[in-house]
Amino acid sequence: MPSDKPSNKKEIRVYTTNYCPYCVNAKKFLTSLGLPFSEINLEENPELRAKLSSENNGWRTVPMIFIGDHFVGGFTDLKALHDSGKMNELL
Repeated sequence: MPSDKPSNKKEIRVYTTNYCPYCVNAKKFLTSLGLPFSEINLEENPELRAKLSSENNGWRTVPMIFIGDHFVGGFTDLKALHDSGKMNELL
């Protein structure tokens, strides 16, 4: 019987900044699902933030969430992906 709880085989990366409520929500959500993730703070790295933005259709806000090499989007995108049942496909 398949589990409703996702299990990740791909690395999840969450790019954040300080004092970002959506970043906090994304990290809490992933933790509540039992999914390990790496957090990369962009506060002191504007070059990386600009690079990620240009590589992902000009996305400028944080968090920037990746599952493997797939850009998910932000917290609301991650939550919608999970709620639709499609998150397991990426993991």
